[in-house]
Amino acid sequence: MKQIVGLHKTNNNIGVYSVCSAHPLVIEATFRYELDNSLPVVIEATSNQVNQFGGYTGMKPKDFVSYVYEIANEVGFPIERIILGGDHLGPNCWQNETSVQAMEKSRELIKQYVEAGFTKIHLDASMSCSDDSVPLEPSVVAKRAAELCAVAEEFVPAETRDKITYIIGTEVPVPGGEASEIDTVHVTELADVRHTIDTHVTAFEALGIGHVIDKVVGVVVQPGVEFDHSKVIRYQKSAAAEISHYIEDTPWIYEAHSTDYQTAKHLKDLVQTHFSILKVGPALTFALREALFALAEIETCLVKSEHNSQFKKVVDDVLLDTPKYWKSYYGEKHSDIINNLHFSFSDRIRYYWTDERIQAAQSRLIENLNKVEIPLTMLSQYMPNQYIKVSSGEIEAKAPALIIDKIQEVIGQYSSACQ
Repeated sequence: MKQIVGLHKTNNNIGVYSVCSAHPLVIEATFRYELDNSLPVVIEATSNQVNQFGGYTGMKPKDFVSYVYEIANEVGFPIERIILGGDHLGPNCWQNETSVQAMEKSRELIKQYVEAGFTKIHLDASMSCSDDSVPLEPSVVAKRAAELCAVAEEFVPAETRDKITYIIGTEVPVPGGEASEIDTVHVTELADVRHTIDTHVTAFEALGIGHVIDKVVGVVVQPGVEFDHSKVIRYQKSAAAEISHYIEDTPWIYEAHSTDYQTAKHLKDLVQTHFSILKVGPALTFALREALFALAEIETCLVKSEHNSQFKKVVDDVLLDTPKYWKSYYGEKHSDIINNLHFSFSDRIRYYWTDERIQAAQSRLIENLNKVEIPLTMLSQYMPNQYIKVSSGEIEAKAPALIIDKIQEVIGQYSSACQ
């Protein structure tokens, strides 16, 4: 990460994107796309995805590392080019508990992440716990971040000690997008950026780890990007000009969260104005969902109903049977719920891809399509970009290749923006 920051400081066209997804096809698509490039690939796990209790993926940090490396080995992607990141590492999952309880679990979380080999650590203690004020005082946030950093420094293995870097920042967009409709986003003020940095430096020094500030590479701020169920707030570089100019005279760059669904031009603008770590997650699984739904439509045209996977129906049944990951997002009206479950930018469906019923239906879908020839005419209807590539001989008209290519449409935008 320090090399990437150094490259950006000499050439502001260079950045890095961070894939915040645990889906195997997303990770595989990323490795395949970047196989012949030279820059590192950042794969990031979020604290609610992967933690000491398994998270919603069922994986602990060491499990996630093995999982990513296994996919890399299958693709032939060099392990040494992978940077593993931990996102929102702090009390995020335990906000309903007291600060003492939440911080105790956060320390164990950080410990397990660094011991497993994660080297890009987002120290995020910005969440209020059950006994905290709302919002949390910046000095308290910084103090807790310093405490977590001290744990990381204590337990980081010798083989990754010279690679570990930290991201700080208190103004973090809602992970995975807003839960309600939005029209505008407040861009972080310069005074708040300075205060964030100053409070963290003070807290690190007070804890006797002032030297670790040299390992901080990025600061999370709000550049003015966000999305809700149906809208995307686009980046306006003029609105973030003041904080963009400020970071030029520091050793750091900005990390931009919720950059999903920005256009290729907006992503490039973000990198060039020093928001040069681009986080992306829901947009990748959104593309995956588009591919799977398109293939399900093709299946209904080519496979007898008695043999059909009923993929979309199975997905709906699972989502409606288990609403905990979308209930607080999608309201009460049935038609709105169904539309959002299928098509929302928030992409809450991504929490369900590991469900056994959905996995079985997905396998059946791909197996069915592998037994038939997908006509170009249907590809033109349901996957027009992939139709062009199949027609030109770039990819095969096979379900796995079509899914990977659909995800790579998003990956390609991010990769281009960072080079």
